[in-house]
Amino acid sequence: MLMELVPGGMEASMTVTRANTLINGIDADDPMVRHRVEVVRELVDDIAHYDRQRAVSQRRLHRAVEASGTTLVDTAGVGPVTAAMIIGQTGDVTRFPTAGHYASYNATAPIEASSGSRHRHRLNPRGNRQLNWAIHVIAICQICHPGEGRDYHDRKRTEGKSTKEAVIEATDLQPHLPHDARRRPTRQLNRWAREDTQERL
Repeated sequence: MLMELVPGGMEASMTVTRANTLINGIDADDPMVRHRVEVVRELVDDIAHYDRQRAVSQRRLHRAVEASGTTLVDTAGVGPVTAAMIIGQTGDVTRFPTAGHYASYNATAPIEASSGSRHRHRLNPRGNRQLNWAIHVIAICQICHPGEGRDYHDRKRTEGKSTKEAVIEATDLQPHLPHDARRRPTRQLNRWAREDTQERL
């Protein structure tokens, strides 16, 4: 709508401040133009409201993650938001007897799809999809930057693994989670994480 109102169009990137500046510079003598300006101003106000809400949400998540004493944030590719999502969706990690049980829960355990002499696996569509998404983001971040994650990914590709198979094996959060369980992953953190990640999704 701004592109229709501003002569010569506008930049591809836009901020609330830049949008308000453009709106204030529009000559709204025509009733139709005036109506469009009012609609655009309402949309910009909505975006500003969600920006403030997101900032509050991020600060709350930062405090919750720090209070949990988690070591997840020490893992490459894991920030406070992702850490909160993982802790909130995992809950008490001691309920998983082995790493295999946890991999099955978060859908990183591949499904056997072999046929005859051809041995292969496919991605697991089951499990906790939000937790799986968080782990996938971590894996992508790790293989995009030099480090153990990329080295592991490259090694798996050399061994003949597909790109997808290498990605799902590129990160391992299990060593951090039992340690976190002993360092009180609080119920409050779990509640905050679920609320904030649901808002984001």
